[in-house]
Amino acid sequence: MTRSRYAVAAVFLVHGSVTGSFATRVPWIQEHSGVSAGQLGLALAFPALGAALMMPLAARVSHRLGTRTALRVLLALWTLSLVLPALAPNLLTLCAALFVYGGTAGMADVAMNALGVEVEHRLKKSIMSGLHGMWSVGALVGSAIGTVAAHAGISAQAHHLAAAIVLTIAGLAVCQFVLNIHPEEDEEPPARFTLPPRSALLIGAVGFCAVFAEGASLDWSAVYLRDILGSSPGVAAGATTGFALTMAIARLTGDAIIDRFGAVRTVRTSGVIAVIGGLLVVLAPNAVAAMAGFGLIGIGVAVAVPLAFVAAARSGSNASQAIAGVATITYASGLVAPSIIGGIAQASNLTVSFVVVTVLTVALAVFAPVLRTTGGRLPADKSH
Repeated sequence: MTRSRYAVAAVFLVHGSVTGSFATRVPWIQEHSGVSAGQLGLALAFPALGAALMMPLAARVSHRLGTRTALRVLLALWTLSLVLPALAPNLLTLCAALFVYGGTAGMADVAMNALGVEVEHRLKKSIMSGLHGMWSVGALVGSAIGTVAAHAGISAQAHHLAAAIVLTIAGLAVCQFVLNIHPEEDEEPPARFTLPPRSALLIGAVGFCAVFAEGASLDWSAVYLRDILGSSPGVAAGATTGFALTMAIARLTGDAIIDRFGAVRTVRTSGVIAVIGGLLVVLAPNAVAAMAGFGLIGIGVAVAVPLAFVAAARSGSNASQAIAGVATITYASGLVAPSIIGGIAQASNLTVSFVVVTVLTVALAVFAPVLRTTGGRLPADKSH
């Protein structure tokens, strides 16, 4: 089981690296495709559309292929999709590329989170924050390399092609060691599309707010420093790296904090930290203050999503359905957030956009009680 834990942690690392690689090059992709802030916001709605349509299929793919083969296929599709956005020469092709990018991201995400919750259940201790911490480490590594590439003037096309090759090979290798769960012989396959159960809706709403702030910060922090504070491309990309760094630290230490203070107190406190960070971004007089604000947002939203998955698994009789429902709500939020931020920026400016982000982080502190993780059991699965 220890090997399975490390394997799924490595999967989270690979997945996060793709996101970090993409996020730091959004300004380059915007310039290459010749789109405005509003058009970029529109294009960034297409990952949300792709995810919303494809996420529910992840459980069916896992049922058909088994969790190991399914994750191997879905993760490879996601890592390879990284090359598409940077190739888009105009708005139409950018929208199509981001649709595929979001759809493959969502399916891989649902599959790996379901496996993570199952491993946590079998180990009988909290590991989900740490797994998401590994995702943040991956995002940090990807964004750090992206920052160097942006500073060196390397095109996103060359950067993303190299990253996709490396990450695909790494993903295929680590998937060899994840849990291989197969359904019972007489078990009916899950529905292709299903609405989230009621028990998952409020949990998903809290995750929605956290992931909205996360997605907005990852995709727009570099643009914010460039357009609002006049920072250079290298410094602007560093804001994304700083955000990913603070999220990684908070998540890697999150399991111990949750075990000591409980899920509710942890999320209430982190919600307050996120609000302070949002206010600092909005009021920042310079790049250093804005980067600090993005860092605090990263700390504040770090543990909410891992706890949402654990709470979902214990919220109803069908753990897999609840996890898929929460995943669809939360990660669709992260994918739609950039487009909403872009729309608000087009109508006013990015500062107003992050006022909205700050307001949403208030919900983390207010609705923290729905993330209680005590009680409830997960159904047992057969693994081979």
